[in-house]
Amino acid sequence: MADNARARKLADRIQVVVAETLDRRIKDPRLGFVTITDARVTGDLREATVFYTVYGDEEERAASAAALESAKGILRSEVGRQTGVRFTPTLAFVPDALPDNARTIEDLLDKARSRDAEVREVSTGKTYAGDADPYRKPEADGDDEETDKGDASA
Repeated sequence: MADNARARKLADRIQVVVAETLDRRIKDPRLGFVTITDARVTGDLREATVFYTVYGDEEERAASAAALESAKGILRSEVGRQTGVRFTPTLAFVPDALPDNARTIEDLLDKARSRDAEVREVSTGKTYAGDADPYRKPEADGDDEETDKGDASA
C-alpha cells in the first residue's frame, strides 16, 4: 500500500501529463475547450480519476467526453512513459461538477439579492413598532437613590 503523499504526487503529475498531451498530441476535432481541473489516484496507485470541464453546451460536452474516451489509450501510455511507475494506472474521465455548482450558487445569491432589495424597498420610510429606544434607562434625578440608601440603613 502506497502512502498518501506518493498518491498525491502521482495525481498531480498525471494531471499535468494529461493536460499537456491533450494540448500537443491529441488532434481529435470533437475535443473542445477541455480543462483538466483535478486528478485523484487510489491508495494502491492502480486507478486514476481525471476531472475535466468543457466550455460549451451539452453537445460539445458529449463530443469532448467521447473524444477523451477514444484517446484514453494514448493518454495512459503517455502517463506511463512520463511517470515511470511500475504499473500505469487506468484512467477514468469524469466531468467536474464545479462549474454547475458555482452556477447554482450564483443563482441562489441573485435570488437572495433580489429578496433583500424587496425587503429594503418595503421597509423604506417605516418606523419600528415600539419606542425608538426600547431599553430602560436609570432615572436622571438622584432622589430615588438616596431614599433607597436611607431605607436600607434603617
